[in-house]
Amino acid sequence: MTNVRAEKAVEYKKSCNCAQAVLLAFQEEMGKSEEELLALGSGFGSGMGGMEATCGALCGAAIAAGILNKSATPTKTMTKAMLQEFKENAGATICGELKGIETKKMLCSCDDCVRHAVIALEKQL
Repeated sequence: MTNVRAEKAVEYKKSCNCAQAVLLAFQEEMGKSEEELLALGSGFGSGMGGMEATCGALCGAAIAAGILNKSATPTKTMTKAMLQEFKENAGATICGELKGIETKKMLCSCDDCVRHAVIALEKQL
């Protein structure tokens, strides 16, 4: 079954980075401007640290969770659950590992990372 919001995020990914794409997919609920969301996600292109750390899509989901969480569950707890689900589905959480920089074996495409991050966030909200 196709997840409409996840596919919308993949479309956004064509013109911005993975973190920004995830954030833009939740723009309406966050009540933030496109400019604000692009700025929030701008430091996470090619993963935090330029493929050396956490996947940008997952970072975008964590940022969105912080803005959208209205529950009694701490955002940190939600983010941990998202990270675990993302790792199960994508095979890793580090951008360079996901892209197979050292191994030459891609575990997950950027489009699929964006999909996994959106779906993981939706489950936590």
